Amino acid sequence: MNIDLTGRHAVVCGSTQGIGKESALTLSKMGASITLIARNEDKLKSVLAELNENAKNDYIVADFSNPKDLEKKIKNWASENKAHILLNNTGGPKGGLIREAKVEEFISAFNNHLVCNHVLVQALYPGMKEEGYGRIVNVISTSVKQPLDGLGVSNTIRGAVANWSKTLANELGQFNITVNNVLPGATNTVRLQSIAENKAAQSDGIDYKEILDNMASMSPMKRIAEPQEVANAVAFLASPAASYINGINVPVDGGRTKSL
Repeated sequence: MNIDLTGRHAVVCGSTQGIGKESALTLSKMGASITLIARNEDKLKSVLAELNENAKNDYIVADFSNPKDLEKKIKNWASENKAHILLNNTGGPKGGLIREAKVEEFISAFNNHLVCNHVLVQALYPGMKEEGYGRIVNVISTSVKQPLDGLGVSNTIRGAVANWSKTLANELGQFNITVNNVLPGATNTVRLQSIAENKAAQSDGIDYKEILDNMASMSPMKRIAEPQEVANAVAFLASPAASYINGINVPVDGGRTKSL
């Protein structure tokens, strides 16, 4: 099975922590050169130092709350470089009941997720087409198959991204560019910790550890995933071995999602 990425270049978003960071490190170990994208330059420099020093690695400082700035920077990068792999990954919107969500929360999440994903794809897919190799992987959520309680805005926007992705897969497959979604379940990330802390603060007598234990118990494997386990799925879909896998959702949730 060919998972060698030597000579390939990957653009990895949200790459200073969690799933994004682990994906960048894994793709680097598989031979790819990496462009990291995140908003904290100090953290970007730290991750850059962990990548394969023999590869041509760099980073872009960009805040996904400003799609216009991201568009300018990725177009500038793409004018001199080509990417073979794009990992769309950014932190989800805050939790809360959908009936209480403000309109501004939907607009902000739409920009952070779908609009920024689209900006990146439009800048990078022509290079993938020229190279005859493209892998676009979107880290979304199992909520696209089964909405999660208390994450109303996230459920809505993640579903929009999933349908955008499927449509894109139908259009780009002819150019040997695949588009797939990885759907993490409960994963040991800063976002999960924040969700658990908020739930504990709003609950009556249920502490943080009990919240995490309840999350773990929802999976048949009775534990929370580590970011590396999700990164492994990302890396496979980015590899030559996944050449005929296109337009699918891959839950990495230990079997928690009830639907097929």
